[in-house]
Amino acid sequence: MEEATTSSTSSTIMAALSTLSPTTVSNLTHSIISATNHRTHRLALLLSSPTLFSLTLHHLHTLSLHQKTLLIARHLLSSLHTLTRHAAMPPPLSTSMRQRDLDAVLLLLLFCETHNHNPELLEDSFSEWRVNLSIGECNGTILIPYVETVVRCMGLVGSMGCCVGRGNNKEEVEVAAAAAAVVALPAVEVAVGGKECVICKEEMRVGRDVCELPCQHLFHWMCILPWLGKRNTCPCCRLRLPSDDVFGEIQRLWGVLVKIGEKEYRSG
Repeated sequence: MEEATTSSTSSTIMAALSTLSPTTVSNLTHSIISATNHRTHRLALLLSSPTLFSLTLHHLHTLSLHQKTLLIARHLLSSLHTLTRHAAMPPPLSTSMRQRDLDAVLLLLLFCETHNHNPELLEDSFSEWRVNLSIGECNGTILIPYVETVVRCMGLVGSMGCCVGRGNNKEEVEVAAAAAAVVALPAVEVAVGGKECVICKEEMRVGRDVCELPCQHLFHWMCILPWLGKRNTCPCCRLRLPSDDVFGEIQRLWGVLVKIGEKEYRSG
């Protein structure tokens, strides 16, 4: 079951990427190369410096399981943001991490990968881990190992009971829209009569300023603001607005990839 889920997740991402234009693929590849080079440099530095390795390992030991999951989730969010930047509204939630946390999540992911492929290395003493661990080499296209890392992170976060990668599953927890996203919503004047606000079921009067969501659905301001304070979806089409919740943002960006991948599947 786990292998099938992993395969499905990877297929969805690759289907979405296959719809990109050559120019977009080129820009995406450059972004991924830059991010990968930075992460590889940090890992190499961690493994070459006994002091930095010890400090990072100590930081990992002080974190709870939930805090470790949150670190991996923020790392995953950063990767999903890169993959969907061409199609999604840039999320107001910052995907940047403190250097100490970035080092910790990179080391944690390396431990997880080592445990899957060469677990006996982790049976050695802490002092021997640094010299025995190694960074995997990227053979061929940079996109494939990047996607593999995204899939691995989604699996890790999902195994901790967090709801990611389920599309429009009813089990998903509702999260509020980000304040920055709500403030940025435009006010438009109702030009044609007969349109109804689906929240209050009353007609929106001609000449009145109402709120327009990115999907172009219109609502009374006094109706949509309380709604977005509890959930980040459009009442009509369920389009997701950015959220300040890490897991909510993962759901939103994953939904973008799913929709793009489904279009490719239907047109294929």
